[in-house]
Amino acid sequence: MIEGYTGKLPVPTPGTQPFWDGTQAGKLVLPRCGDCGGWTYYPRPFCMHCFSWNVTWTRASGHGTLHTFAINHLPAKGFEDVGKPVIAVVELEEGPRMITNLMIEGEPDPDAIPLDAPVEVTFRAVTPGITLPWFRLVRGGR
Repeated sequence: MIEGYTGKLPVPTPGTQPFWDGTQAGKLVLPRCGDCGGWTYYPRPFCMHCFSWNVTWTRASGHGTLHTFAINHLPAKGFEDVGKPVIAVVELEEGPRMITNLMIEGEPDPDAIPLDAPVEVTFRAVTPGITLPWFRLVRGGR
């Protein structure tokens, strides 16, 4: 847990609570359609592909590829211990893209962060009730 975290926190709603319960348990769970099989992110109660309400919260693999990223040279409030955050768009194996943080050891170097690199989810507890999904590069591939 990040001691003394003072940054903004997500506010779980009835529609997103299963996602946050999953992150708290160290799992990436997303809505999956029982009709077309599509995965949806951001969490919502219907399928964004066929608009069916027949969705169930299903554990995703937590693996994906780095689609794009930006290095923020000023840390966000509450993340000063992280250094320069790398804000990333990750395309999950299941299809959806997530905006997330990319964990980088040391000073982020854009030349050392290859696009389309394999990534995997990791979880960072910021308060006793909120755990955020972050991703990290998988060195040497999967």
